[in-house]
Amino acid sequence: MNRLKKIMLLTIFILTGLVATTFLFMQQSTFGRDPAEVRLERIKRSPNYREGVFQNLEPTAVMKENASYMGMMMDFFNKASDNIPERPLPSIKTDLNALPDSVPSLVWFGHSSYLIKSKGVVILMDPVFSGNASPVSFFGKSFPGTDVYGVDDMPAIDMLVLSHDHYDHLDYETITKLIPKVKKFYTALGVGAHLERWGVPADRIVEFDWWENKPVSTDIELTAVPARHFSGRSFARGKTLWTAFVLNLHGYRLYLGGDSGYGKHFQEIGDKYGPFDLAMLECGQYGNDWPNIHMFPEEVATAAQDLRAKTILPVHWAKFSLSIHGWKEPVERFTKRATELELDVTTPMIGEPVVLNTNYPRTLWWNF
Repeated sequence: MNRLKKIMLLTIFILTGLVATTFLFMQQSTFGRDPAEVRLERIKRSPNYREGVFQNLEPTAVMKENASYMGMMMDFFNKASDNIPERPLPSIKTDLNALPDSVPSLVWFGHSSYLIKSKGVVILMDPVFSGNASPVSFFGKSFPGTDVYGVDDMPAIDMLVLSHDHYDHLDYETITKLIPKVKKFYTALGVGAHLERWGVPADRIVEFDWWENKPVSTDIELTAVPARHFSGRSFARGKTLWTAFVLNLHGYRLYLGGDSGYGKHFQEIGDKYGPFDLAMLECGQYGNDWPNIHMFPEEVATAAQDLRAKTILPVHWAKFSLSIHGWKEPVERFTKRATELELDVTTPMIGEPVVLNTNYPRTLWWNF
């Protein structure tokens, strides 16, 4: 009996220690903060917030019904043989301060990070320059060759746009270093709570609900539009909103896509705001066990049609391995389907400028 009691006490001690360690670990700044007070009150008035969490426009399970976590773990231990590039990815080092801007120019940094410059205005989207896409340095490391740009390479930023709070889009280390360079942060409802904890003044944060439009200047306006995804930096999901944006910029219309599974919202966005001169659409990190929250490459082509995009730039690939597919499979499958549908696609290397109506790189640079 005494031996059993000792085992029980030891088990309780170990479990208590694990719980306490996890609790303390989760208090780190990188995990951010849930919305509270004024932010939470605004969230509660949103038609997209019900039962204590944000909801998608259509039923969206993060995992498909018959998926098992054990099966997923096994899949991740048996990734495609080319899940990570065998050589450093090629890139071009562009002087971002000297980027031409008589018309909108764009430089992609891999995954979903890119900079847009137009008539002196600089916009930065979902920057992740820390070298990994997770709260710990040993997981989600960037591919060799993809970290050629960092915070020091960025010019002064007029608009820093953030689609949602997942680690591969909202990076604590990058944001805290960028704060002195950024005039305003534009993001989805609730994400401002993370930013404030990290030192961004509240008056420099602008939050959006879906379909909400805000003028930035006389010839720039930003509109948040629905995406089919989820949010969360800890165990809780849906405390902040996830979104894409429509950017009207000096007479051009751009679609700044966050993460999204395919859904009816693309057609609605296209009907309301299309056509788009350029659409940045996620293309990568999909999986058969989570078909509703990320698009398969062929669905990306369909979404581009729904949006009535004149040119598509596939993003959300070529920097991190967050799924089990080959690293270049997304762009190969997408461009194949886009060719079949006669869609115009631009595929720049990391750092290679895209200039609207002037320069759309189309080399198959990933074939090396």
